[in-house]
Amino acid sequence: MKAVISTNKGQMHVALYDLDAPKTVANFVKLAESGFYTGLKWHRVIPDFVIQGGCPNGTGAGGPGYQIDCELDGENQFHDTGVLSMAHAGRNTGGSQFFVCHSRRNTAHLDRNHTCFGKVTEGLDVLDQIREGDSIDSIEIIKE
Repeated sequence: MKAVISTNKGQMHVALYDLDAPKTVANFVKLAESGFYTGLKWHRVIPDFVIQGGCPNGTGAGGPGYQIDCELDGENQFHDTGVLSMAHAGRNTGGSQFFVCHSRRNTAHLDRNHTCFGKVTEGLDVLDQIREGDSIDSIEIIKE
């Protein structure tokens, strides 16, 4: 499966890791297809680290009203440039918030602590343009 994350700065095309993190991908797909992410803001942007979105109240404290377990044993559990990963407040507390990594340089400590569930394949230039307060206009899921 793939996703197209449309933002006010452009689009990021993502390959989803449905084999390595099937429950996390299914959760992301469910939320995207229901329109949960539409209009939300990138509420946390740390240069050379990550951009983070998916909080319904824009503060980083909100979620979908439930939590999902981490999936940390798959082959693609390494935080590299363009990798999408679940944000959480401790193991097995993720829900809707996710981040996209700017580079491997400052993210290696996240490996096998946060579930990687996809990677940007087109639009890395958009990733670098996102600033705090920019919008997620929509997320389209493409099932192949």
